[in-house]
Amino acid sequence: MKYVIVSCSQRQQSQSIKVARYLEKQLDENGHEVFLHDCGIEPLPLWGTDSADSAWAYWQQLSAALLNAEAFVLVTPEWCGMATPQSKNLFLLAGQKELGHKAGMIVSVSAGRGGAYPIAELRSSSYKNSRINWIPEHVIVRQVESVLNDEVPESISDTWIRDRIDFALTHLEIYAEALGQVRTKLPTDPRFGNGM
Repeated sequence: MKYVIVSCSQRQQSQSIKVARYLEKQLDENGHEVFLHDCGIEPLPLWGTDSADSAWAYWQQLSAALLNAEAFVLVTPEWCGMATPQSKNLFLLAGQKELGHKAGMIVSVSAGRGGAYPIAELRSSSYKNSRINWIPEHVIVRQVESVLNDEVPESISDTWIRDRIDFALTHLEIYAEALGQVRTKLPTDPRFGNGM
């Protein structure tokens, strides 16, 4: 199965990309093909800007990967109780052709005990035109600097979050398989290209 993971932190060498690479490793070990996009190194172009902007090349690569993917994982840090600008911008760029009726999972990252607000924000505002199907499972990686640092878990919390990630990725795979069948049966109508 083909997956796309997008790390939406705009910082280089962020904790979010650390989490995204862990997810990539888990999926790879289970035999899946993964395309990982790091917005810290390859920022997405601001929606509505001139197409001469060099960042549009990054978007073209990501768009092509999303078109071919069966499942999508978005990793975002919580900044001031919000999802990052890159995560919000992604849903202005990616539409129904890239994400429509595909399984998606949100992973939020927090340096402290937060992380819930980006989940609620993205669930409420990202699906309208993209038609992404966020699965009920999500992951919040709290105290991120103290987990997922080595091959071997360093603490009970580290073991727990790894188990939770595996649990959520299993759900994502099952939803992705099921929605593949759904996509072949859904009617289309150009009059209803956007959600209500």
